Amino acid sequence: MRSSYKKEDVIWLLKDITGLVEPEPAEVRERLIQSGRHYCEMLPLEYVPGSAYMKTYEQALKHFAAPVAAAVKRLSDKIMENRGRSVVLVSLARAGTPVGILIKHCIMQKYGISVPHYSISIIRGRGIDHNAMDFLLSRYQGEQLLFVDGWIGKGAILGELKKEMEAYEGVLPELAVLADPANMTELCGTHEDILIPSSCLNSTVSGLVSRTFLRSDIIGPKDFHGAVFYGELTDSDLSENFIRTIEAEFGKDNVIEERSVEGRGIDEVKDIARRFEIQDINFIKPGIGETTRVLLRRIPWKILIREGSWNDPSLIHLIRLAEEKQVPVEYYPLRHYKACGLIRKLADT
Repeated sequence: MRSSYKKEDVIWLLKDITGLVEPEPAEVRERLIQSGRHYCEMLPLEYVPGSAYMKTYEQALKHFAAPVAAAVKRLSDKIMENRGRSVVLVSLARAGTPVGILIKHCIMQKYGISVPHYSISIIRGRGIDHNAMDFLLSRYQGEQLLFVDGWIGKGAILGELKKEMEAYEGVLPELAVLADPANMTELCGTHEDILIPSSCLNSTVSGLVSRTFLRSDIIGPKDFHGAVFYGELTDSDLSENFIRTIEAEFGKDNVIEERSVEGRGIDEVKDIARRFEIQDINFIKPGIGETTRVLLRRIPWKILIREGSWNDPSLIHLIRLAEEKQVPVEYYPLRHYKACGLIRKLADT
């Protein structure tokens, strides 16, 4: 798989399907998804941000590089303490990939160890890429593999990972993340719902790689899951800039806020479902990162923002996107999360 990242930073275990899949507009995808089509069988049109939103992203990167770097450093220390020098980072494409690169760089700087880093696909409801797992296990011991992602929203991917790893003896169903507002793992940089600036954009901050794809007419039984390389967006690529900006903060004495909220995020999600009479919790996407994805890739019904956070700089990009897409914003007593995206049920429109 091609990407705009340096080859020594990540090996993508994906099939390059560039030119084989026609992207679908959000409205078309949403109707197909809600009528039963799986999201992994389609690719979304890439959102092209305007100049105002790009300024918001640049401000987010400027203000949140330090706390993100602090989370990377804390997580890297936990990884070395828990897994040791022989760890192999396996990031979950695509949001986990820049995080895996940052952890790899941080471990190299602090511990002088060059850990291997791969990126593979896992899809909610379809599982992990078993061909990619076979590839890794032909080269490493199962206990060396450590899965990496950006954040945990309500834990769907972590649940998928735990289920899938039952078939792999010795592989721990553990997920290392920068942010875990859902309170589901200690292998995290923070339990605070922090803004990870890479969540603000799509492929242009993820090596120009699409989200992963799985459909039997294109992905054969011996193939890795697929992805597209957006070479036409090279002039807009910020992937290396994001890595360098966060990495520049590694040598500084940055600290990150740590909140401790009792209970699990999934309980709060269920409360929201009851409050707004939402039957399917997959229509609820909690956390800054997931809310951003709803606004970029789905058809939002409304956005919930934590009460008292109207001037929180980590939420400015959400407010701007909601205004651009004419999505209502409601201030709500969120506990674990700073924001939550609610997807519109198209049968009701």
